[in-house]
Amino acid sequence: MATSSKSGTKAGAFDPKLVRELAEILNDTDLTEVEVERGELRLRVARTVQATVVQQAAAPVAAAPAAAPAPAAAPAAPTAASGADAPVDGVPSPMVGTVYLRPNPDADVFFNIGDAVKEGDTVLLIEAMKTFNPITAPKSGTLKAMLVDDSQPVEFGEPLFVID
Repeated sequence: MATSSKSGTKAGAFDPKLVRELAEILNDTDLTEVEVERGELRLRVARTVQATVVQQAAAPVAAAPAAAPAPAAAPAAPTAASGADAPVDGVPSPMVGTVYLRPNPDADVFFNIGDAVKEGDTVLLIEAMKTFNPITAPKSGTLKAMLVDDSQPVEFGEPLFVID
């Protein structure tokens, strides 16, 4: 999209070389748009990013205990818990994303293993599409196990933590 005002150039008159340079910047970076202003000339180059969202059917969500085989199918989590050791009663991830165990990089973790948690307390965050989603305790109790590491990617339905 190119726009121009009364800057001595005709409306729509712009430098095609500048447009190509801006398009190259978009291709070389993770940016989705770039905008340049020179005098009253304003030039914006944008691209549409197709996001692929992987989502399972709603039925497995209701059957949380049946989701125990999911860690065996997700090889990204062998360091946190092997498929045979994964507790059946782990709180499942409601989404695909990246786990953060602290509210910001300089803060302490939300909870340590052995800490008492109350229903509704934020236990960790999952970042999905640049949005930080709080994952809360579904019940009050003691945090018995943390099945994921900080900055670890998680899959939908993957067990995150255990509260007894």
